[in-house]
Amino acid sequence: MIVVRKGILEDAKIISDFQVAMALETESLKLDEPTVIKGVKAVFKHPEKGQYYVAVNEDKVIGSLMITYEWSDWRNRWVWWIQSVYILPAFRGKKIFTQMYNHIKTLVINNDDVSGIRLYVDLTNSNARKVYQSIGMNGEHYQLFEWMKGE
Repeated sequence: MIVVRKGILEDAKIISDFQVAMALETESLKLDEPTVIKGVKAVFKHPEKGQYYVAVNEDKVIGSLMITYEWSDWRNRWVWWIQSVYILPAFRGKKIFTQMYNHIKTLVINNDDVSGIRLYVDLTNSNARKVYQSIGMNGEHYQLFEWMKGE
């Protein structure tokens, strides 16, 4: 049975490992592991940066995601962004992300200070796009533009 729960500091190492694996897998990017673990721990130290949720199977963390916050002056409420999604390969295709998403969606539905959920996905990640569409998310409203220092 899969349990979705809020991440705790003791999960930081596995979440960091997931992020390193995801960057290599999805973008062929080799991340600096000490930087990533510091970044993950910073979320636990400073909750205003975000919060992690993990999927657990038989006491083993098998997936994680991070929620970050965007203030919407249009709605006078927060929008939660799902980021840093990773599911161990052996558990993919088993609707683990769907369970995690439904958990987050229930939290949003029951929180009057939050108006909705957003996420972004690489345009070439067709598998993830199919999953997000299958759970009822809409990717038709916005296109993301970015600039990153040093890239």
